[in-house]
Amino acid sequence: MRDELRGVRLQLELMKTELVQHDLGICSTVVIFGSTRIPEPTAAKAALAEAEQAAAQAPEDDGRARALAVAQRIAAKARYYDEARRLGQIITTVSQTNGHSEFVVVTGGGPGIMEAANRGAQDVGGKSIGLSIVLPREERPNPYVTPELSFQFHYFAVRKMHFLLRAKALVVFPGGYGTLDELFETLTLIQTKKVEPVPVLLFGREYWQRVINFEEFANEGTIAPADLELFHYVETAEEAWKAIHDFYSGADEGCGGRH
Repeated sequence: MRDELRGVRLQLELMKTELVQHDLGICSTVVIFGSTRIPEPTAAKAALAEAEQAAAQAPEDDGRARALAVAQRIAAKARYYDEARRLGQIITTVSQTNGHSEFVVVTGGGPGIMEAANRGAQDVGGKSIGLSIVLPREERPNPYVTPELSFQFHYFAVRKMHFLLRAKALVVFPGGYGTLDELFETLTLIQTKKVEPVPVLLFGREYWQRVINFEEFANEGTIAPADLELFHYVETAEEAWKAIHDFYSGADEGCGGRH
């Protein structure tokens, strides 16, 4: 952990994940991002019931009222867990037809939406990748990541590089700072032509249009109007897969390197 050896650590983090995926014949991936705080619906309902009970016992408590409002919003978004799980199933079923060389599901390896996507892959007996980050409060990778494809990173930058090295699509579910970081880095790389265009799909138009006013960037002149076409909204797992499938329809889906 000496500062002088940071370059070695960066190189090892880059090489290990690359070599393992290369040796396993993984050519391309579909990256699925989203909040760690969106649990499966049953857990969300239980948390909501607990918050309702606490608020009823002390209705004048602002903290409990806020906790109830948050629990209600999380419960409303819990459907995205099921959609992410379904999308993991759909993509992995396709991936299995080519021996898990193309369209392999990759997530950040954590709970919430990431867990759902990895879980969907496991549901259909397939493999999926988890690129976890070592954080003070971060738990171990979710149990649905394929063990030999579970990687843990110290550096966010190297981890984000691996998300995009093989990415054929990026599906972004509602999330917070980490999700936004990954989304905007991808959009920037496509905008500046540092990577080839891939489908960038924002899951849940109502959420994204409420938390980010993308159109106002163009109105202010800080992005070009054409930059609004770098992403598209989807509402269901089937719609997301159709967008990915249609983008690559008739294209060569063989292994290809990215910079």
